[in-house]
Amino acid sequence: MVNTSILSTISVFAVAMAFTMHPALADHHHSLHFPAVDGPGGGKKIVLLAGDEEYRSEEAMPMLGKILSQKHGFDCMVVFSIDEKTGIIDPNNQKSLHGLKALEGADLMMIATRFRDLSDEEFAIIGRFLNAGKPVIGLRTATHAFRGKAKFESLACAEFGLKILGEKWVSHHGSHKHQGARGVVEEANKNHPVLNSVADVFAPSDVYGVVHLGAADTILLRGAVTENLDPASKPIPGDKNNPMMALAWLHEYTAPDGATKGTAFCTTAGAAVDLVSEDLRRIVVNAAFHLTGLEVPEKADVDYVDPYYPSFFGFVKTETLLKGAGLKPADYGLGKSPPASDPPRSPAWPFREMGPALK
Repeated sequence: MVNTSILSTISVFAVAMAFTMHPALADHHHSLHFPAVDGPGGGKKIVLLAGDEEYRSEEAMPMLGKILSQKHGFDCMVVFSIDEKTGIIDPNNQKSLHGLKALEGADLMMIATRFRDLSDEEFAIIGRFLNAGKPVIGLRTATHAFRGKAKFESLACAEFGLKILGEKWVSHHGSHKHQGARGVVEEANKNHPVLNSVADVFAPSDVYGVVHLGAADTILLRGAVTENLDPASKPIPGDKNNPMMALAWLHEYTAPDGATKGTAFCTTAGAAVDLVSEDLRRIVVNAAFHLTGLEVPEKADVDYVDPYYPSFFGFVKTETLLKGAGLKPADYGLGKSPPASDPPRSPAWPFREMGPALK
């Protein structure tokens, strides 16, 4: 006869070991999993890293994960910066990206972090992902994704933007919080599949300076500095837009092992409010298909899965707007749309009144 008490003990031990040995499960309360539905993504796994103090990646990445999983069939895991004691999302905690080990089985990393200060062990997880030649999508502050002393083989964490994405932090080329960015398709690459049905990109987060791209990089969009934050605003005249800075591009990287090659897509747009732009969401989804070796849809469905209410960008130190809101990863789960408050002294911006864009 089977000893049921022994079986019970074994079962408890097995569950405990699963949570110990599989960090993606161990961190299940601190990460957010959107399982793939049937679709052309074929269940390929995307890990989305959210962690910046300014551009609200904690709002943007769950929204993108929902679109990629529910509309296109990718399996998506969103990793956040977390207050370790409470489990509350804390973008100001630069030493936290809870659940990074999910990258060990990933097909694509999408990153929107700013100056995260990782340990050598944590950065090694990213380094091994790159040594496998896996693709990367970098949004906005990913050009300056990391800081600190961590290093993996030939790659120092502060070099991630320049060596992997093709650019590091340079400057605000436009007037921050006053001028926006209009995406202009690069004529020579207008037929690239990543640009399928991408025609009207607008980002209120302005244009970054981009100076390190070379002839081998494929520029897809340039960013025209606009008069103001209204999506209908026109590019300003004069030298500021001559030449226009690159806004989105493809870059071949050399992995930390010095031999393996991989491909990255980067756009210096990507604030949560930027992604109100349908075609900005589309170029990101297109890049996910392209980089994972799949056929890019002619016109990818990028409508929101749940209503999307992004807050305006800006540094937030007050507890009432971030940790005080008490939001945990699960609060961004399917069927949920947490309200967001704009930071103090945010400029007027028109998207709150663009009802259909927020549905």
